[in-house]
Amino acid sequence: MHRTCAERLGPEPGRQFAAMARRGFQLVAATAEAPAAGRSRLGGPALLEPGTPWPTLEGVPLSLHAVLDTDALAGWLGNQLPVRPGLLNFFHLDPDLPYEQYRELDPAGTDAWRVIPADPSRAVTTAAPAPARRYPARPVHAAAVTMLPDCWDVQDDDLAYDRDRYWGAAGLVLEQMHDHDGNTAGGHVAFGWPDTSYTLPVTSRDEEGPAVHLLQLAEDAELGWGWGDAGTLYFTIPAGALAAGDFSRAEAASLCC
Repeated sequence: MHRTCAERLGPEPGRQFAAMARRGFQLVAATAEAPAAGRSRLGGPALLEPGTPWPTLEGVPLSLHAVLDTDALAGWLGNQLPVRPGLLNFFHLDPDLPYEQYRELDPAGTDAWRVIPADPSRAVTTAAPAPARRYPARPVHAAAVTMLPDCWDVQDDDLAYDRDRYWGAAGLVLEQMHDHDGNTAGGHVAFGWPDTSYTLPVTSRDEEGPAVHLLQLAEDAELGWGWGDAGTLYFTIPAGALAAGDFSRAEAASLCC
């Protein structure tokens, strides 16, 4: 990867870009040859500790979209996972309600999503209350990959480079590195970098640096979910919040064509 970046971008910007590489996973349906990553799956019931309330927005329960078993992912992630949260449950607002009722809710509000950790030794299967949607459970295999950020997700302060040369519609980063973002477009991904083929950034920055990408969920006809026209749902968390194990600060965003 370092060699490819240097050959395509030049020695110094290539070194800087390669240094942004992250380890992540492509999430694919588990098979006998590619077993599930622990209890990781898309859809199905939540895995919550006893007494954990089901998350809601204005009294409307959120829908469970995925569970990641981080104990099964930690070996590949290394120091990219500074805490061991066990199971991570990913919720998002997607109720089975008439549009007239749904439009009264605020899908952009911070309570419209939630990432809830659970101790694997204490977690119990918890079915979604109505009117949250219940998606079929799909155990997933986590195929380890190394990803560079999508070109649209690189921001000015990430690299010391000549913007006119390395950025823009004809810039070298976009032109030369478009095929080295982990090939995540249209797929389900954990950690690493998100795909941002919508030409909009997903990864926010603060004093700790780029936010950590937790989960990317693509449109999936078999599971029965989607976000607009070929939309994608992203969950991220500030690096400092992840280091502190504070998943209440996780954020979610959806982009579509």
